[in-house]
Amino acid sequence: MVGDTSAKAIRVVGLSKRYGGVAAVDDLSFEVRAGAVTGFLGPNGAGKTTTLRILLGLARPTAGDATIFGQPFAALADPARTVGASLEISGLHPGRSGRNHLRSLAVLAGLPASRVDEVLKLVEMTGAANRRAGKYSMGMRQRLALAATLLGDPKLLVLDEPGNGLDPQGIRWLRDFLRAIAAEGRTVLISSHVLSEVAQTVDDVIVIHHGRLVDEGPVDRLSGPQRVSVRSPRLADLAAAIERAGAQVSRGEEGVLIVSGLSAAQVGDLAFSAGLPLHELAPHAASLEEVFLQMTSDEPVGEHSPDALPPGAA
Repeated sequence: MVGDTSAKAIRVVGLSKRYGGVAAVDDLSFEVRAGAVTGFLGPNGAGKTTTLRILLGLARPTAGDATIFGQPFAALADPARTVGASLEISGLHPGRSGRNHLRSLAVLAGLPASRVDEVLKLVEMTGAANRRAGKYSMGMRQRLALAATLLGDPKLLVLDEPGNGLDPQGIRWLRDFLRAIAAEGRTVLISSHVLSEVAQTVDDVIVIHHGRLVDEGPVDRLSGPQRVSVRSPRLADLAAAIERAGAQVSRGEEGVLIVSGLSAAQVGDLAFSAGLPLHELAPHAASLEEVFLQMTSDEPVGEHSPDALPPGAA
């Protein structure tokens, strides 16, 4: 399956999970294409962790299903060589070295011990491999967790907040590493709150809110040009003309209008036709963070808030 970018690495169909009267995931459907890096986004309590736990066979859905390369996780013939997952950094004995931690995981998964040194090299942890894990920084623990996901040389990586604790150099390294993994034809699904970094790393994004799909698609589409700023000495007349054309207008800084619904060229043509002078006309691309906040801005305090969900149901 590696290299087949037309295939669907993950397919979620009609997925729901209820904890008593609380819907952590509510009729959720989406697909993750093979050979791409996909960002799985949503505010706290949106249902991301619950969805990932169901995908990895750690929780049972109330309805619907989630499959990996066409199979539920429990039916995978060789899960360790198919999926590498890190939902939380746990299971690290503080007195055990990073190398021995990976060796124990390799034994449990039936993987060759030689793979341990290979993945340590991949995540640039060889020099710290014999140090006790209790002495590791958060960034080093993140790298060790990533090494663990790579032990089986899997086709799919599922990573929850892999950039936590990394310094700027480490974040750049992670970005380049994940892009290189995808270039090999592998698939990466990452959940992250660092949206500025997600925008530079992923090919596609999936946004969920209240356990439901909000939007999915190429990251460039979701963070593409959204607004136009325009400055004119006849601002009121220009605003009226733009609104008559069906676009939305808001006030920016003094003497500036922010236009949504028309391109910069369309605003310029409209002003010219109306005989209105322009002193400035500039398109602005909304950041992924801005688009995300717009999509999820109605977060209520109530049954969908993080405090209302059981542990691990975020």
